[in-house]
Amino acid sequence: MKAVFRVGQSGSVWILLAAATVAVSAACTSSSGGGDSASSCEFLVEYRNRTYSDVANVDFSVGDKLGTATLPPCDDTPNDDDDGAPATLTTAYAVEGLDPSIAIAVGDVPGDARFVAVKANKTLPPEVKKLINGS
Repeated sequence: MKAVFRVGQSGSVWILLAAATVAVSAACTSSSGGGDSASSCEFLVEYRNRTYSDVANVDFSVGDKLGTATLPPCDDTPNDDDDGAPATLTTAYAVEGLDPSIAIAVGDVPGDARFVAVKANKTLPPEVKKLINGS
């Protein structure tokens, strides 16, 4: 495709804008050739054959210690010949007022525990929705 430009007083401005657009477009293309971009992993927890994911802005109280939960491995850099960080273990705690089949808290100590919940069909259970932002 051949571009034709008429150069006048304002024509040189348009040529410069076109050249700048081409330069910016070239700078934004992927150099990996595969078109894949790096991604980050979702915070997931496995406990008693269930997978829980992180839920923000939840007002909850940590209950009794339940046992050990697993944080599965994460490979957030595709095509790097690395399988990602290995799975790690953490402590699972009950969340007061919720059945552990719905939600738990995980962390090394209760004061730093993070709220995670099971999502059925990518939707939070109604019991969890009630706790978000004090709803």
